Amino acid sequence: MTKGKAGAVLGLLTGALVWGLIWYPYRLLEEAGVSGSLATLASYAVALAVAMALFRRELGPLLRPDLSLALIALSAGWCNLAYVLGMIHGQVMQVLLLFYLAPLWTVVFARLLLNERPGAAGAAVILLSLAGAVLMLWQPATRLPLPRAAAEWLGLSSGFAFALSNVLIRKARHQTIRLKSTAVFAGVVMVAVLVVPLDSGASAPLPMSVAWPHLALLIVIGLVLLATNLAVQHGLTLISANQAIVIMLTELVVAAVSAYLLAGEALRWNEWAGGAMIVAASLLSGRMRP
Repeated sequence: MTKGKAGAVLGLLTGALVWGLIWYPYRLLEEAGVSGSLATLASYAVALAVAMALFRRELGPLLRPDLSLALIALSAGWCNLAYVLGMIHGQVMQVLLLFYLAPLWTVVFARLLLNERPGAAGAAVILLSLAGAVLMLWQPATRLPLPRAAAEWLGLSSGFAFALSNVLIRKARHQTIRLKSTAVFAGVVMVAVLVVPLDSGASAPLPMSVAWPHLALLIVIGLVLLATNLAVQHGLTLISANQAIVIMLTELVVAAVSAYLLAGEALRWNEWAGGAMIVAASLLSGRMRP
């Protein structure tokens, strides 16, 4: 393996590690009185500020009206905020597995926005994803495969928004990776600004009411998010889709272990079985070709 490819693999593994653990510092902040929406706003504002300082020469288009960047920002904004809120308030692995229904939505959006036909692999992704979701979410009382709590709806909608933002990013080939990454940070900040007033636990303004250790943690999270985003973007440019999806699924292992050790959470048999189908669909999606 060349140094360049080894660095790309390391970048993807770093992303999987961070996203499998990111729920924990956000949950600690929630327990300390800093709500998930406020913590997301603050940490992504740090990432946005640093990105704008580092990439200021490339960000001209971000300051001009551009529909593609606006759609990327909004979809990615909800994706990241919903992910954090879902992981804070719900069972980590349930939320994460519902998020990993993203390949199902990607097939749909790629057909609608990029005119990509799913083919046999796409059909298998759809069937496996749906079967896994039904098995995970089946409720004997209502006989409907629906999320049982708000956190699960957040995880589901986060994966939906993630798929949409990914397809939009692929569609906006005329924009640079750094510009689109900065648009993502800006989108999270904008969406969080709208959500914070609706969150009863987020009424206190930053930074006056937040202890310095918590402010320091928010800054660290923001810097980690920025570095992780750049590392993953680097990895995706050098690693094939087949390899990337396998590496990124390490996130599920990290999240399962951390949720068990740090929060004492465990899945039921149907959630393990449904999750296995969703993972299989994610692996299969890496074999799809535009």
